[in-house]
Amino acid sequence: MLKGFKDFIMRGNVVDLAVAVVIGTAFTVIVTSFTEGLIKPLINALGGADAGQGLGFNILSENDATFLDFGSVINAAINFLLIAAVVYFVIVLPVQKVQQRRKRGEEAGPAAPTDVELLTEIRDLLRQQQGRS
Repeated sequence: MLKGFKDFIMRGNVVDLAVAVVIGTAFTVIVTSFTEGLIKPLINALGGADAGQGLGFNILSENDATFLDFGSVINAAINFLLIAAVVYFVIVLPVQKVQQRRKRGEEAGPAAPTDVELLTEIRDLLRQQQGRS
């Protein structure tokens, strides 16, 4: 029963699904606070107060102005790259190492006969049958 559960957990699809869930939820808050708390202040310190505000522009329409904020898009891209890196190095690589260790521990099954071996057996059987007749 536990072996079946272990095999289920170690299947590739389950690991991929777990990685997707982790990317989507668990690290988002941590990485967002990292970029908002550390990276954005560094950018502001280098480029002046609210340097990220200069990465957008206003689009004027009849009734109002809409601000296109490229700074938040860049911030989201940085968030994604950091999340993906953490998930890869913390989850994907260790799982791959465990799977490689499990494969090394498996014994190879009996080798299937080659075509030449099968044809040789058929030839020998035909010779035996012809010799008996």
